[in-house]
Amino acid sequence: MTKLPENKLLQNLWDEVLAGPMSESERLLYRSNLLGSDKRVTNYGGGNTSAKVTETDPLTGKPCDVLWVKGSGGDLGSITLSGFSTLYMDKLEALKGLYRGPEHEDEMVGYLPHCTFNLNPRAASIDTPLHAYVPKAHVDHVHPDAIIAIAASADSRAITQEIFGDEIGWLPWKRPGYELGLWLEDFCRKNPDAKGVILESHGLFTWADTARDCYELTIETINRAIAWFENRTAGQAAFGRAIHTSLDEAARNAIASELMPAIRGMVSGAQHMVGHFDDQPAVLEFVNAADMPTLAALGTSCPDHFLRTKICPLVVDFDPGSPDVKALLDGLASSVAAYRENYAAYYERCKHDNSPAMRDPNAVVYLVPGVGMITFAKDKATARISAEFYVNAINVMRGASAVSEYRGLPEQEAFDIEYWLLEEAKLQRMPKPKSLAGRVALVTGAAGGIGSATAERFLREGACVMLTDIDERALEETKVELARRHSADVVSAVALDVTDEAAIDAAFATAAREFGGVDLLVSNAGIASSAPIEETSLDLWNRNMSILSTGYFLVSRAAFRLMKSQGIGGAVVFVASKNGLAASPNASAYCTAKASEIHLARCLALEGAPNGIRVNVVNPDAVLRGSRIWSGEWLDQRASTYDTDKEGLEEMYRQRSLLKRSVLPEDIAEATYFLVSEASAKSTGNILNVDAGNVQAFTR
Repeated sequence: MTKLPENKLLQNLWDEVLAGPMSESERLLYRSNLLGSDKRVTNYGGGNTSAKVTETDPLTGKPCDVLWVKGSGGDLGSITLSGFSTLYMDKLEALKGLYRGPEHEDEMVGYLPHCTFNLNPRAASIDTPLHAYVPKAHVDHVHPDAIIAIAASADSRAITQEIFGDEIGWLPWKRPGYELGLWLEDFCRKNPDAKGVILESHGLFTWADTARDCYELTIETINRAIAWFENRTAGQAAFGRAIHTSLDEAARNAIASELMPAIRGMVSGAQHMVGHFDDQPAVLEFVNAADMPTLAALGTSCPDHFLRTKICPLVVDFDPGSPDVKALLDGLASSVAAYRENYAAYYERCKHDNSPAMRDPNAVVYLVPGVGMITFAKDKATARISAEFYVNAINVMRGASAVSEYRGLPEQEAFDIEYWLLEEAKLQRMPKPKSLAGRVALVTGAAGGIGSATAERFLREGACVMLTDIDERALEETKVELARRHSADVVSAVALDVTDEAAIDAAFATAAREFGGVDLLVSNAGIASSAPIEETSLDLWNRNMSILSTGYFLVSRAAFRLMKSQGIGGAVVFVASKNGLAASPNASAYCTAKASEIHLARCLALEGAPNGIRVNVVNPDAVLRGSRIWSGEWLDQRASTYDTDKEGLEEMYRQRSLLKRSVLPEDIAEATYFLVSEASAKSTGNILNVDAGNVQAFTR
């Protein structure tokens, strides 16, 4: 067998210097994090690990055997000790006396809380019996692509024997649960020298007496499978052969930017969806291949893959050899409708008397020849993770179809997992979505005080936010900080000069490709200037009008185009100024441009209403803290106008207001959030002053 380069194989990352002093539970955590750090070992949220540890019973003070096992919903790569369930082994053994057979196995999940050790609140997963009944101290269960490629092959059992001999056994497909736990126990009793087992269409179990031995066995087993596939398939064309050639990166991006908002509008009926685009080499190899449509129709095999990617993807009818984007978009609606009809028929064929109601019938995964893969889900992280799972499925199909015949899960088995009552119960326990869940916002001037506070407010309510600003350094700093607090999945950024028409179009295209579209626009980019009229140069006048009037027009025009292509409405908020309603001395250029903003918003409210696009205005006044326009010359000029100094200016503005209060960026953000939220769903063409009260700015 040819020796493979090191980068093809998994590395043994165990460090005994670190692990040696750890307790058994800490070594379990260490092992889990190592395994979860590489997606070739297991997917996000997939797999589980366990250790049987001697603990002190909190009631009797005597030693007892306790199973530490990854709890429900955890992720091996990021899990902490609090993510593990702990259960008395003697009570888990006692469950065998309560088991009434395979047709009643789901009821066994209800007994698991009664086995809890030390009042641990972490819920035990359905896989707990699979770990409990393996008679070894340490057990790993993972979903490596190379192993699932074996498990999903028609010759799965023979291939397992060829690669591993009697070291790794094989068991036929069985849905995860109590019965499978008993199967594993029986296998171990009958095969005491076996080190693990491959579960058909599922994954790998390995076991050992120590945490280190278990980890190293898992890595070694996966590497043996990787090496076998690499040698067996060397020089072989994947998925039959390539019949399409990928478009160049710019063309792929452009098509994705047009296609994603159209799909998003069609699949966001029950709730707004968020998209993800993936055109990595593995994806392009698959979507361009002759066997792609046939393999895609078979669906995925591993239950973890299937739950994330649905019964099968939607293959978009597109020929990259003669790319006709208009025809692609024209034919999209019928393709999406056909998928929904097929999904409904699948539900009707497979449902049981007690099956949950049919869920969203739209596809999760969209495969576009020459372009890549698009996924849509209720939030960005789920859309990204669904794409990762389908890439795993692609890798599995590549391996299985190259050495045997790839097999997806049988339709009824797939349905029984997707509509499993235990899975439904877990979905029902999920928290209610936040108010802006599934919404995508684009904020201009996002690196300033008002812009960043608005982005923060939207993110707290579950939105994805595309930050834009002309100051690239400040923009990057804002992005990093917001991503740190809210996750990199939901924050993106692109430098933008709002007077640059091409740059604006590119920014909205980036938002469409990054998140699937745009629902909310906060037009907030700004400058400020102060000068008596006789000292106001034409350049200064034009600069105010260019940024504060023309810039708002250009950004709004791009937003309207994108929102109309989605067909699901939207909301636009202009951050104008009290000065747009009330004149101020020595600021004619600024005040006039702000007045132009306000009237533009009124015009757009008229135009947007038939399409469900609401347009409103927030008028701040004297937001000094955190605002970049209140620095440098503008601050000096306004202080001079009112015959005070920098320190006295904020106090002067506070005392000038009716309420004698300072206006902060967070106040503007709150008003902006109100105007994009469902709380103001029946408001458009309105002006909301946030100025602590200024009689001159009262609207009339």
